[in-house]
Amino acid sequence: MKKQFLAGLLCVLPLMGISAEQDKITPLERDGIQNEIPLLENRFRIDHKVEKITLLFFRKRGTPAVVLVRPDGSKYHVNESLNNDDLEWHDEMTYDLITISKPMPGPWQVVGSILPDSRIIVLGEIELSVDPLPPMLFRGETIKLTGRVLNDGEPIEVGQFRDVISLHVDFVSTNNSDYANFGAGTQSITDFKDDGRGFDERPLDGVFTGEFQLSFPAGEWQPELYIETPIFKRTVVQKPIVIHEPPFSYDIALAEQETDDHLLTITLNPELIKPETVLLQGKIYYPNNEEQMFSMDAKPSQTRQLTIKNYDWGRYSVELSVFGSNINDREFMATLPTYKFEIDRPIEVVPEIVRPEIDLEAQAEQQRILEEEQRASTMLMLTLIVVGNLTVLLLGWLAIRVFVQKKPLKFKFSLPFLKKKNQTSNDEQAAGEKEVGKNGSKNDKSGEILNLSMSDD
Repeated sequence: MKKQFLAGLLCVLPLMGISAEQDKITPLERDGIQNEIPLLENRFRIDHKVEKITLLFFRKRGTPAVVLVRPDGSKYHVNESLNNDDLEWHDEMTYDLITISKPMPGPWQVVGSILPDSRIIVLGEIELSVDPLPPMLFRGETIKLTGRVLNDGEPIEVGQFRDVISLHVDFVSTNNSDYANFGAGTQSITDFKDDGRGFDERPLDGVFTGEFQLSFPAGEWQPELYIETPIFKRTVVQKPIVIHEPPFSYDIALAEQETDDHLLTITLNPELIKPETVLLQGKIYYPNNEEQMFSMDAKPSQTRQLTIKNYDWGRYSVELSVFGSNINDREFMATLPTYKFEIDRPIEVVPEIVRPEIDLEAQAEQQRILEEEQRASTMLMLTLIVVGNLTVLLLGWLAIRVFVQKKPLKFKFSLPFLKKKNQTSNDEQAAGEKEVGKNGSKNDKSGEILNLSMSDD
């Protein structure tokens, strides 16, 4: 049966022990012994027994994908993979991953901006080896983890491999109804790179080292660690572990007097940790924005007491970091959830307002006067409105008569009682004049004439 193997072209490695006189094309073969061979003039040879091969070419960042020249002179380009079922091409900024099924035997050549001092590595059995997680953990604890990618049992020490591969860490809930994380799904914790940064000890040594914090809910979880590239994926599933709640409890005694301090008591759980090994340090945040650092030395007692200054009402916060050993003698470090408590603002006592006694009769009289004033005001307003409207109508009528109809203003007043009285006066006057004219004098009621003239004597 034909052998199926993976070959990668990896760069930036010193060509140690390679003779300058070596000018033949190096064949790609799987012998289980030699996994790393030089690349001469960007050429390599594929053996006739190879059924499938995957090539990894590193090139300068941002340059176009490489071109493969087959033994018969025909070429493979990156877009060939769209219509060729025997060709898979994964193009990135810094590398090309090419998988060829049933490759043509013979000398091949790669054309492109390949990094200098390149060599070919023949990948055999790719394995992921991860250190097992401790059997006893608790929420808030920081864990250091080391993983290795092995090729035939040996670390892959190749340049630029960090651009292709990362170590991912997931925690999957076991959906055990006895724990609080029932139905919590998957928690993607972190991923590590072999780049020598952070907690990784050395770059490009095939060893992934990192730290992560157990900041998700407590319960039963199954760790899953995997590496994944476009050409392969390796997963390590470890046994389920139980993550406990932090083995610490708190009790606060608030100050009773303004001159007293608050007292926070921290109780350690001896079933999970050894109290005599536990060191505490942290920071107190006061309501007035003041901060105070503190530390507590290890001692056999299961309790630690922290004195907190009394800054009157407001919110207090305490951050805690713990260093110690658990009952399995494993040293640990953890960041505990921030402890908070609050002092309510004091309620000011307001003296009761004494209302004077109310005279009901005076209040009724005042109410009556107020209602009469309101009625009078209403009547006055209605009167003003009526008079105003009549005045407006009269002025309008006068304006129409004078300016529109061009008629003079004539006012005739006909008062019946005045007319009757005037008529009576006129009749009496006419009768008197008639009587005087007839008799020459005026008679009184007796018919005698009153002579008021005086004699000359």
